[in-house]
Amino acid sequence: MSIEDTSETPAETVEAVEGDQVQEQPPAQPVDDGIKRRWYALHAYSGQESNVMKNLLVHAELAGVRDLIGQVLVPVEEVAEIRSGEKKVSRRKSYPGYVFIQLPVHPERHAELWHMIKEVPGVSGFIGSRTAPVPMEDAEIQAIIEEQRGERERPKPKMKFEQGERVKIIDGPFSNFLGNIDEIHHDSGKLKVMVEIFERLTSVEVEFWQVEKI
Repeated sequence: MSIEDTSETPAETVEAVEGDQVQEQPPAQPVDDGIKRRWYALHAYSGQESNVMKNLLVHAELAGVRDLIGQVLVPVEEVAEIRSGEKKVSRRKSYPGYVFIQLPVHPERHAELWHMIKEVPGVSGFIGSRTAPVPMEDAEIQAIIEEQRGERERPKPKMKFEQGERVKIIDGPFSNFLGNIDEIHHDSGKLKVMVEIFERLTSVEVEFWQVEKI
């Protein structure tokens, strides 16, 4: 905050996504075996993305088609939120409901591979038609991979705060103060809120997650 204070900030903890585990490591470099591959997006049942990722690899080994699969990716991101007065950082899936997989071009032409993927629990299909999945754009998947490797910052979601909007501060030394938004800084994820302190309007700088709309 821009106003000096000596109060303690909320404790910060890191929690895993509830339910299945998420992939936390950047994707490996693709295998150079002469097979032309593209990235495809699989629809997965909500909450089953990581299980689908692991089962795809296990089932591929059992079916003898593991060599046809390049990489499998379930991207994650960290999100800060307030719970019981404490700031906690949770890892969540960046694209819930999707698993990204690198397969030979026209995977539907590889009968055993195609059948194996369709039989993996939690998979509901590819993006595209039932008979011919549509590959992702190279630039699109490259951006996702760079985000996971920390080479590119994930675009910040557009917050729907408006100048002059009434908000309540829910964290920090000015918790429970009401005020109006004076400035919005999307790049830094911060707001300047005008609150009344000792009958005088004072500008307080807070982060997006430290306020809620009234």
